This record gives sequence, structure tokens and C-alpha cells, in this order.
Amino acid sequence: MIISRTPFRISFLGGGTDYPAWYTEHGGAVLGTTINKYCYLNVRYLPPFFEHRYNVVWSKIERRMTLDEIEHPAAREILRYMGITRGLEIHHDGDLPARSGTGSSSSFTIGLLNALYALQGKMASKHQLTEEGIRIEQEILKEKVGSQDQVFAAHGGFNQILFHQSGEISVIPITIGHDRLKELDSHLMLFYTGIRRTASEVVATYSDKFNSRRRQLRVLQDLVEEGVNVLNTGKDLQDFGELLHEGWQIKREISESISNSTVDSMYEAARSAGAIGGKLSGAGGGGFMLLFVPPERQARVLECFKHLVHVPFQFESGGSQIIFCEQEEDYEAVERVRVGQNITPFQELQDLKRTAGDSA
Repeated sequence: MIISRTPFRISFLGGGTDYPAWYTEHGGAVLGTTINKYCYLNVRYLPPFFEHRYNVVWSKIERRMTLDEIEHPAAREILRYMGITRGLEIHHDGDLPARSGTGSSSSFTIGLLNALYALQGKMASKHQLTEEGIRIEQEILKEKVGSQDQVFAAHGGFNQILFHQSGEISVIPITIGHDRLKELDSHLMLFYTGIRRTASEVVATYSDKFNSRRRQLRVLQDLVEEGVNVLNTGKDLQDFGELLHEGWQIKREISESISNSTVDSMYEAARSAGAIGGKLSGAGGGGFMLLFVPPERQARVLECFKHLVHVPFQFESGGSQIIFCEQEEDYEAVERVRVGQNITPFQELQDLKRTAGDSA
């Protein structure tokens, strides 16, 4: 049995420039961090005593005989990609809800890849997990998603990520002092808006219009370097909050689907209560709202948003990890015989009953 733990992320600046359609022509950059909220995946080979071959537990419970019957698209295609032929059980739990702008889909993809490699007795590097996660989501699943979520999920940490026109990706850790990092953390608040959406749905509204949004995307890209400069040079940290505000205003211009009247009202209420800046985490449209609020003003923001779920968090730096690994009984020989002879578990049980009856 293997258990993988893969972090979720929050993005600060540069979101939108991490889509291949943009960065393979213009380059891209994002600034963000993983947080101590995780996707957990429990994976084990399924003993050959059941009438199903796959047991996939997420918001549904799927007991299937073939890969094609599995409804969860990432689970189905990752198993196919890995070439796993033995019966398997996958159980998913997450600290944050899906479709909430924290990179949950990519955390699932990276975490499952990591767990399945470990189940086979292999160790996948962070670079390998990143590349394969991007390939599965963008090329196999045809999801309209960017490339930052897979990087954050695999690598973890507070990073500036550069997306090169060649397709190469550079991960640059933000190396600031402990006190500065703690100060930044103390200014951040995360609230769940209750609005669920997928990144693909939002991005589909502008994915074919990147060239017509060049001005906005270039500004978003430039803000990343400005944000890194504020953090590294000891400038007033409130300048970072102002950059978040500027970035959110620019991003809202890219598509009407990135925000809506409900989100706009929430954001203006937060600003009136003392927030300097903020944004929706991820592609927009809903999910989590990240706010930059000086500590002395946070009580007012909490009162303003008392109807929402406030999620305290801390930065994390581990990325996707295997947190439990235990060898199981070796059913592989039994499995090979069963597959080779095309015997179903149900047939095995019937054969056992008949054998017991003959012996009696």
C-alpha cells in the first residue's frame, strides 16, 4: 500500500502566462507557493477475490472491470499511461474542495503518478512528474489548463517559475529570510467563495484570444519580476499587496468569465474592510479568494466575511511525497494465472465452491 501527499497551491502573480499557447511564443512567468493543504491518494493492488478489477473512490465509488468504464478521467488515463494491468484500488481525499482554483486537479494527477511509480518500486523525480503531469493533462486529457499547477504540485515551495519559448520550464525558489516570509504569511487571508468551476471552463472563453490580450498578459508577466523585487529588496510589504490588486484588475480585463458581480462585490467589500489587494486563486470565476490584509485590519475582514469559510494556512516546501509505503501480500502470481486464463473472480469463487462440494 502506498499513500502519497501532494500540496495545493496559491498563485500571486503571472497567472495566464503559463499556457503553452502563450509562452511558446512570448515566454511566461508566475509567482506562487504551495501551502499546507493536501491531496492524499491511497493506492494498492487489489487482491484477486473481488468481482471488480478496479475500485476508484473519489466523490463517487467506482467498481469497474475495465479501464474504459472508469469515469474519473485522470485516474483512467493515468492507469492507461502507466500500463498497469493488475487490479487496483485508488482512494482519494483532499483538504480543499475540487474546482476551487488551488490546482487540485494537477495535485491529483501528480500525486497519482507518484504513488503508482512507488507501487512499482520506482522513484520518479520532480522533473519527471512535472513533465508527465503536463503531458497527461494537456495532450492526453486535452484539458485547457496551464503548466504552473503541475510544477507547484511536484516541486512544492515558494517559487518564481519561468516558461521559456522553447517549452523548457525553470523553477527558481524565492530565497528570502525567515522573518520576511513569516511577515508575508501573516498578511495573507484565504476565503472560500463557495462558487465552484473548472479552470478549463474559464480558460475556454479566451484560450483562442491570447494574441488579442497581449497587453494584459505582458503586464501580468512583468508584475512577477516586480513582486520578486519587493520581496527581495526589503521594500514595504504593502507594495506587494498593491501589486496583487493591480494584477487582479488587469486579469479581469482578459475575459468576462474571470470574475462576476458576486466576486466583484466580495472583493470591494474586502477592500473597504481593509484589504490592500487580492485575487481569485487560479483561473478565476470562483473558488478561493486570496487577500492581502495588514494584521491589524484582519478582524474587520473576518467580520465582513463571516458567512464564508476562512482557511488559515502556512507555506510548505516539500512538494509531492510518499508518506507511507508497505509491501503487501504477493498476489501477482495468482493474478498472472487468472489474466492468462481469462478467469474472472466470480468464476474462481464458483470453482472453489464446487471443489468444496466434491470433497464433501
